[in-house]
Amino acid sequence: GEPATMANRTDPLARSIHGTNPQNLVEKIVRAKIYQSNYWKEQCFGLTAETLVDKAMELDHTGGTHGGNRRPTPFLCLALKMLQIQPDKEIVVEFIKNEDYKYVRVLGAFYLRLTGTVADVYQYLEPLYNDYRKIRQKLSDGKFTLTHVDEFIDELLTKDYSCDTALPRIQKRWILEASGTLEPRRSALEDDFEEEEEDKEDGQPMDVDEPNTREKDHLRGRSPTKERDRERERDRDRKHERHHRDRDHDRDRDHGDYGRGRERDRDRDRGRERDRERDRERDRHRIRDDDYNRDRDRDGRERERRDRDRGRHRSRSRSRSRDRRERDREVGELRKRRGRGSASPPRGRADDGPREEPKKRKEKKEKKGSGKGPDPNDPEIIEMNKLRASIGLGPLK
Repeated sequence: GEPATMANRTDPLARSIHGTNPQNLVEKIVRAKIYQSNYWKEQCFGLTAETLVDKAMELDHTGGTHGGNRRPTPFLCLALKMLQIQPDKEIVVEFIKNEDYKYVRVLGAFYLRLTGTVADVYQYLEPLYNDYRKIRQKLSDGKFTLTHVDEFIDELLTKDYSCDTALPRIQKRWILEASGTLEPRRSALEDDFEEEEEDKEDGQPMDVDEPNTREKDHLRGRSPTKERDRERERDRDRKHERHHRDRDHDRDRDHGDYGRGRERDRDRDRGRERDRERDRERDRHRIRDDDYNRDRDRDGRERERRDRDRGRHRSRSRSRSRDRRERDREVGELRKRRGRGSASPPRGRADDGPREEPKKRKEKKEKKGSGKGPDPNDPEIIEMNKLRASIGLGPLK
């Protein structure tokens, strides 16, 4: 209804965080689950920055959502309530500095990680690495696991997700150190190491040959030379740490160069493979062209041979027809001569011609009447039969 909707609204005086409504830093589905939970409706209604501390002191575990219907933990409900009312930065810092209630400290750290600047996040959360107290964390299946405050802080600084909430992106520490935004991190254990070294130096027996001034300085507890050595050691450690950081950075860059070089080698191999494929294709085309030219030459030779044979056959048939014409001409001339020879009367008997003709006609009629053929011994008939045989005709009957 309307009262519930108004109870879930962000404070009108609240500033936008990362360019959006602070409550939008919790994902919409998780936010809806929180609005529907009984803890939100009963315990978080009407809380202010002052009364919220009492609720935070009652926390006994951390976590996001759990169970089959993803019910939110009281820790996540109070974090959303802080986003809604947006307490002052001093109150959040006091949450973080509270050493009596570890869950109040963790709640303040979680809220600052969501809303604070990069410099504030590193400045106020890194000292909590020295808090080794145990805390309980509820897992997604509803069971509890044991963790520590410093582990929770490390998750906030190094991971992108915590308590079912997406954390805003922050820059790496070495980038901020390189830009001068942050000083190099100094471990809280360095002082303990220095004190142990001083105790060891104080417990060592003095050399007899040492000058008196050095004995006095040693008895006094700190010597200028040792102080200088300590400063030198500290500078060397800083340089060593910076060198390792630069080397890691260079390694990342070299790894990128190596990746690009490998990509170039892959492209080069791909180009060589394409060239080889092109050469193979060219060889295949050349072999195909050679086979085609060979077949074409063979076909040309076959055609020439056929044309030559056809020309030879044609010339032979022409010569045969020429011989036949010549034979026909000779036979025609021979017949003409025979016709002229039979038509002209014999010499010296011109007067007997009329009498001889009827006689011959009578002989021919007699021959026809008798049914006998021509005389085969007649030289003219023999010559005629030869001519007829040469042109493929049968003999005269």
